[in-house]
Amino acid sequence: MMGIGAGAPPGSARWLLGHELRQAWYGAAVSGGKRRPGTAAIIAWIAGFVALHVFAWALLSKANAGEAGLLAPLATVVLAICATFMLATALKACVLALFERGDLDLLLSSPLPSRSIFAVRLLGVTASTAALFLYLFAPFANVGLVRGHPGWLGIYVAVAGTAMLAACAAMLLTLALVRVLGARRTRVLAQVLAAVAGAALFLLTQLGNLLGHERSAGVGPAVAALVRHPLLAADSPLWLPGRAAFGEPLPLLGALLLAGAAFFLTVGRTHRFFVHGLQQAAGSARAAARPAGALKLRVRASLFDTIVVKEWRLVARDPHLISQVLLQTLYLLPLLLLILRDGGRAGTGVNPAIGAGLTLLCSSLTGGLAWIVISAEDAPDLLLSSPAAVRTIRLAKLAAAAMPALLLVALPLLWLVAHAPLAGLLVAFTTVAAVVSAALIVQWVGRPAPRSNFKARGKENFLCSMFELVSTLCWGGLGWLLVALAGGASGWTLAGAALALAAGCIVLLLAWLLRRRQDGR
Repeated sequence: MMGIGAGAPPGSARWLLGHELRQAWYGAAVSGGKRRPGTAAIIAWIAGFVALHVFAWALLSKANAGEAGLLAPLATVVLAICATFMLATALKACVLALFERGDLDLLLSSPLPSRSIFAVRLLGVTASTAALFLYLFAPFANVGLVRGHPGWLGIYVAVAGTAMLAACAAMLLTLALVRVLGARRTRVLAQVLAAVAGAALFLLTQLGNLLGHERSAGVGPAVAALVRHPLLAADSPLWLPGRAAFGEPLPLLGALLLAGAAFFLTVGRTHRFFVHGLQQAAGSARAAARPAGALKLRVRASLFDTIVVKEWRLVARDPHLISQVLLQTLYLLPLLLLILRDGGRAGTGVNPAIGAGLTLLCSSLTGGLAWIVISAEDAPDLLLSSPAAVRTIRLAKLAAAAMPALLLVALPLLWLVAHAPLAGLLVAFTTVAAVVSAALIVQWVGRPAPRSNFKARGKENFLCSMFELVSTLCWGGLGWLLVALAGGASGWTLAGAALALAAGCIVLLLAWLLRRRQDGR
């Protein structure tokens, strides 16, 4: 990968592509201080790749010859599912290419043609999108080749072609949004769409739980009748992507032509919109002009309110943080539907998964927000040197981290309390305790870090991450056990609930003791 641009004339398309692949390689180092993946990470990737080959060999060795007719439908379904994740990945890559890298204005001011720059940037998005899926599915192609099925090398073409289509669709969508909404709003909306696309499969997997046992029981016969439809027969055109993955000549050629046509049409017809979108992105990064008239300052009466609102505004201005928060809130949807379904039935017990799920999600959301608000503070020295009381500042930051999660689940908890009072109150207790514990742990043992390290925060402060994880599991387990007790569970459940409560309190006490030791240094 690193040698693609080696020896190429500077400014050529191959030279630019090598630069894109180097940037993707450097971007694989998620740790904040590393420029590229370390030796340990590379060894882990190689070991995982070898393990995937072993798994593919074992799986294909147990496959029956009579199941060969199911391979094309299965591969088509898998490619369709992967296309959803590819679209999410490509949207993020397009946002990075347009708004985050900050090198396109320099490239477009050079003598290089804008069409070449756009083509290479689109190829870079395609490569970064396809990398993970090639890592996962290439072992099956290699094992198939060794076992005498050279047509399985079409998996490479199918995955790369799907990634190309996803990259073209993501770039077209991003550029269209720039033209309609402007660069600033597109930056936020694209991150939101990427989060929604990434969570779509999770919501589909919960469809059976959301429908309930009665309705989901009728899904099986309906699916069986649908499979017998002529359109879903083994020779149906719907399975052409799967046939291409297993090397059938005509479907494979069609996949290559479709991906190539999408690439050249996207480059040929939209590279001018690409330049226009870049100009808007560059303009959105400039400081806004000072409004006419006298400057009006809106000062709130309370320092507490001012700090809370300030922290929320900083989070709202960062699309990456918005997408991370939204991704977690999307996982609340199945729980909310479960609450409405189970809580609305008179005389039925509440599913213990509701108590555990709400507690775990709220604790995770609060831990992330607490890290942003407390550990990722941009000017901690300025706050400490200000005349404001340190206690007020800390309480305001804790409130800014804890209130969003509590407000998010307030209505579901009220619904649950109204229809199942005891279970609702117990879930409310574990949710509040988990939220407060997560915020306090970050306050006590968190370390200062830049906001750009949000995804790698667990590696930089292992102690804080472990405390958060154990605390979240303790309160989540307590939520499950308490709801089970409210439904009439056995006596051992009470002992387990007492043990979970004690463990959660011990974790909080240990975090407080370590905080006292750090303050004493």
